[in-house]
Amino acid sequence: MSSTAGKLVTSRSELDLDHPNIEDYLPSGSSINEPRGKLSLRDLLDISPTLTEAAGAIVDDSFTRCFKSNPPEPWNWNIYLFPLWCFGVVVRYCILFPLRCFTLAFGWIIFLSLFIPVNALLKGQDRLRKKIERVLVEMICSFFVASWTGVVKYHGPRPSIRPKQVYVANHTSMIDFIVLEQMTAFSVIMQKHPGWVGLLQSTILESVGCIWFNRSEAKDREIVAKKLRDHVQGVDNNPLLIFPEGTCVNNNYTVMFKKGAFELDCTVCPVAIKYNKIFVDAFWNSRKQSFTMHLLQLMTSWAVVCEVWYLEPQTIRPGETGIEFAERVRDMISLRAGLKKVPWDGYLKYSRPSSKHSERKQQSFAESILARLEEK
Repeated sequence: MSSTAGKLVTSRSELDLDHPNIEDYLPSGSSINEPRGKLSLRDLLDISPTLTEAAGAIVDDSFTRCFKSNPPEPWNWNIYLFPLWCFGVVVRYCILFPLRCFTLAFGWIIFLSLFIPVNALLKGQDRLRKKIERVLVEMICSFFVASWTGVVKYHGPRPSIRPKQVYVANHTSMIDFIVLEQMTAFSVIMQKHPGWVGLLQSTILESVGCIWFNRSEAKDREIVAKKLRDHVQGVDNNPLLIFPEGTCVNNNYTVMFKKGAFELDCTVCPVAIKYNKIFVDAFWNSRKQSFTMHLLQLMTSWAVVCEVWYLEPQTIRPGETGIEFAERVRDMISLRAGLKKVPWDGYLKYSRPSSKHSERKQQSFAESILARLEEK
């Protein structure tokens, strides 16, 4: 009991580091209390942009840390270790990488030679076709994991097909889906991607009931919400998997969970994923790296090591809102995977407030301060 309390205290102290305290960046109280004369709204508007930029710099530092990959510390720094590093490069690129390419190609040959006939010949037998397609998708995902020499340890009971339940997990890379899919064929909700990934989404993954959306299309939200509600009611549908952060985070933090997955009136099953970065950083920074290059990085590493925990299913409590329910589940996942919680919306990674919005905020900020000063 004492060890658990110690962990919680430690995690709270760590979390405090990710909640910037603006007061730490302000002058001491004595300098603030010195009389400066009467301030006008114009004076406050003049300094408001500066204060906003200063506060924004503090916030950006805390926010961007969630989406930064941490390069490994160099160890080949002397004449004794450098030959070993060169030998490792030769082994990874000239021996392991070709073997892994062959493994993945062999898996695709087997998969396509079975998937295409099943999809074409069993159109009238949906139940049997879906069952076979489910097994085939799990198989090709297993070949993907093998092509990285994936070492995955699963904890907890294997997910099962039941109505009115949804699985939610923290999100580091698109390979999260592959790691979970090799164990159980989930129907995932995912951003629509271009290129060969988009082709797989619209053909193969469509067969397991996956749901796609376009982040830039506002009308997609209503359509997706309806599809989610319909899917969780289905008795024979594959378990639904959602990454409520809405974006890839570097597996050191968890950003705010979107409440949509927690307002479906069903059981929520948390899944915690933690990658060991001893051999490779599994974080996918989609702004700097294509998914193809990300896969090549994994396939030229020594191994991808991770652990997956299927946690105790949760239901919304009486009087609890969807946002509170989401935060409670995020607490469970963060604690189990050893991740730090931060109070940021992951969608800010893709869009920032407009200049007009910032100006209105500055005006409101200046007026509120002036009103407080006049009261005193």
